[in-house]
Amino acid sequence: MAELERMEEAVPEAPVDEKSSEGSATGPDAASEGPAGGGGASVLGPSESAPPVDEAPEVSGSAVEVTRTASSVAQAEVAEEEPERFMPRDLLAPSRHEVVVERAEPEAPVKHAEVIAFANQKGGVAKTTTTLNLAVAFAESGHRVLCVDLDPQGNLTMSQGIDPDKVEKSLYDVRVHDMPISEIIQRREIDIAVASIDLAGAEIAMSTKIGRERSLEKALKEVAGDYDFVCIDTPPSLGLLTINALTAANKVIVPVQCEYLSMRGLVQLQNTLKMIQENLNPDVRIEGILPTMLDTRTVHAKEAVEILEENFGELVFKSRIRKTIKFAEAPVKGASVLKYDSASSAANYYRELAKEVLAHESAQ
Repeated sequence: MAELERMEEAVPEAPVDEKSSEGSATGPDAASEGPAGGGGASVLGPSESAPPVDEAPEVSGSAVEVTRTASSVAQAEVAEEEPERFMPRDLLAPSRHEVVVERAEPEAPVKHAEVIAFANQKGGVAKTTTTLNLAVAFAESGHRVLCVDLDPQGNLTMSQGIDPDKVEKSLYDVRVHDMPISEIIQRREIDIAVASIDLAGAEIAMSTKIGRERSLEKALKEVAGDYDFVCIDTPPSLGLLTINALTAANKVIVPVQCEYLSMRGLVQLQNTLKMIQENLNPDVRIEGILPTMLDTRTVHAKEAVEILEENFGELVFKSRIRKTIKFAEAPVKGASVLKYDSASSAANYYRELAKEVLAHESAQ
């Protein structure tokens, strides 16, 4: 034991760390003890004082300003170099609080022309006569009318005093070369899209063209808002030209001569129209069947009208187009019968028909 005590006295006492002594002292009295308070001897002399532990050295105001200015310049240079960053809210659609949405005024509905095709594969039933004179009767009532001559014979074009052999542009160019239809329209009693003999070769020229059945329908869209009625004269066949007319039309008027052979073609026309409805134009329908070239002196003509009414009922127009020499004389003068002899019974036949068609239009 005595030997152990001598060894402990020989070992010098280690200086006490001020921080550890402060951390181990508890309560306010321990922090205020002096060198003789039993907390261990102070290493520093009486003239030396230790600086506060957590206090930073004092910096002058001008140095702080310089530091701040340098920092701002550095941040500005970094901002110029870096690309603009989008916040997530900038990538989202603007909220209703940020954007004032102006309500668009509803546009007035655009009225499109009523397209009427005059069709019958039987020739000589007054298709051209009916197309022209009914169109002029519409114009007399204040409507804007366009006639389309889809017959390569060009009889409708000739009936308005235009030579189809001398026209430079015709429906052939519209259908084959996609020329705007407005470029071939000529102004006479009514506006007319003229035909030429070239139209006879349109079917062969369009044999490889996709959508050839709708070429007339597409062409008419250009002027659909410029007219109230578009009246299409068709050739005496059920070929591509007539199919184009039926595809573009929403109504079909069928002129029928009051004879047995003329009425027989109605069945074929109905079958063609059914195929058009199923494959090309579901909205097309027969507006009416018009008895033409009626000779009331013969029993056969009267019987023919009775057969029409028995088989087609309300589809048969009440108006009758009777035979008169005025219909043959008017095309010689390049005019409709309404202009050629306005007070004639022939002109009144088509005025009555126009009233009947317009009454159907207003009733729908």
